[in-house]
Amino acid sequence: MILISILIFIVAMALPSFNRHVTPILLTRIAAIVLIYSGALAFNAFYIQSIGSGIGLYSGLFQITTISQQLDIFLLFIGAFILIPRPAIIEHSTVSTSPSLRSLRSHIGEGQEKVSITRMPISELASGLGGKYSLIILFSTLGSLLLISSSDLLSMYLSIELQSFGVYILATLFRDSKSATSAGLKYFLLGGLSSCFILLGAALVYSYTGLSQLESIYSLISVSNSSMISQGLTLGIILMIIGFLFKIAAAPLHNWAPDVYNDSPTIVTIWLTIMPKISILIFLLDLFIGSSLSNLGLSNIHSLLDLSSFYSQNDSINSDFIKNLLLLSSLLSLIIGSVVGLAQSKIKRLLAYSTISHIGFILLALAINSEQSIESFIFYILQYSITNLNAFLIILALGYLIKRRHTASLQRNSIERNIEDSDISFISEIKGQFLSNPLLSLGLTICLLSMAGTPPLMGFFSKQMVLYSAIQSGYYFMSIIAILVSVISASYYLKIVRTLFTQEVDAVTQQEVNQSENISFPSYSDLPKGEGSFAVLEYSVSSVHSYLISTLSLFILLFILKPSILLNSSQLLSLSLFQC
Repeated sequence: MILISILIFIVAMALPSFNRHVTPILLTRIAAIVLIYSGALAFNAFYIQSIGSGIGLYSGLFQITTISQQLDIFLLFIGAFILIPRPAIIEHSTVSTSPSLRSLRSHIGEGQEKVSITRMPISELASGLGGKYSLIILFSTLGSLLLISSSDLLSMYLSIELQSFGVYILATLFRDSKSATSAGLKYFLLGGLSSCFILLGAALVYSYTGLSQLESIYSLISVSNSSMISQGLTLGIILMIIGFLFKIAAAPLHNWAPDVYNDSPTIVTIWLTIMPKISILIFLLDLFIGSSLSNLGLSNIHSLLDLSSFYSQNDSINSDFIKNLLLLSSLLSLIIGSVVGLAQSKIKRLLAYSTISHIGFILLALAINSEQSIESFIFYILQYSITNLNAFLIILALGYLIKRRHTASLQRNSIERNIEDSDISFISEIKGQFLSNPLLSLGLTICLLSMAGTPPLMGFFSKQMVLYSAIQSGYYFMSIIAILVSVISASYYLKIVRTLFTQEVDAVTQQEVNQSENISFPSYSDLPKGEGSFAVLEYSVSSVHSYLISTLSLFILLFILKPSILLNSSQLLSLSLFQC
């Protein structure tokens, strides 16, 4: 469905008549409907009986099962929720600064500056991101869905690159912004490096086994006693895991994430923090679950990772090396994400380090590799996605309300620049917002407290499940570190909450509030000089955006009243993955 929609979008956007009648805002809404409809089709596929045992596609490159379908549905709906929110832009007035009209200024008087002298339609330009945004989102979503269902080294790598290249373009979508261009370039270069590790690891696995299909690789290894094959396989898998850890910003491979998240527009940062990470984490789960991994559609590669059967041939290799690698990355992610986040003054950089800390909890559950830990792994991903989505949606809405008045040139690059200027950069910019935007402030407080693990919110139960599984498996040191960093990270979440409820407003924020509340339009002399027309625009939160925020906030807040929806889903998934 998504592939067909992408082809239709490409053909339609090349037609001049289509571009004249269909605005980019409408394209975005159509793309969101496509994602929701694709999720409905994936849900309807549960009625196919043969899908329970798996359906191979394209000669085994992909395999579709009921579990992969459930994960696809979750990804599709999260993608639609990210795609829907857009600023509601109201055009109050347009004025022209052309020399011919500039000479009339002395005749029309000062008060006439507030009246439209020339009128230009801006419905196509007001979307800010343009029609390409919807198309790139669909490409990236397609890559994420294909990665979950990949059952071959080739399809795995191509899916990751399809997802990654879409994200690279999203980061640089505001091409006239130096910060966005810098973020996209840094993301592209370092992301390309991580892709090289993944490709090198896959090449080593293929060179030592002669196979690319994961189930065939397992079958070969299960009957082989060659130490050379086991060593090459181990090295290849380690390199692949390093590349995956790089892409999910796990420490110590995290340095790119705070800079990219901070410099990218908030509407793009939402996508960066959620969608690529979910698909890669699910694929990592595929590499570490039990012997019935074929139910997920990727082959029994867990037995391939249970290398103890091969290491009897070579005692110099530690059979627990891969698990220790994940535990080390988890430990560093927990410490760095919590401690370094204390020194951050920019809100998106702080949330980037918060994400790194959450990745530490997820990797800890993954490394334990028990039925209970996999259940906590799945549940943590679900709550992480919902909480982060709601937090960034609220930050996006606060940016529209705090910096909502703009004087923009009626050109696409200037509209984009003004939408990017509506982003909130520093934590101090939201100071005292509880007085002017109490509901949004309460919603953000709920999300932050949930991230900190405050009971009885959803985030508390996710951390509690991970810690309980770690203690049950004997990982006492990691459990103590996780508890300590949870307490430390709560301090910088509370710093944002304190800023929201602080009544005193500093000079910079007070000036921005005065500008947003000032009903008069900019004077003629304040407009940029030169040819062209300029519009006074006001950004506000759309009704759909508000509905999403309220729904997600209530879901996080009232989770304790009906926890069975997510808890039973994660438990059923873990039981399905571990059944023999």
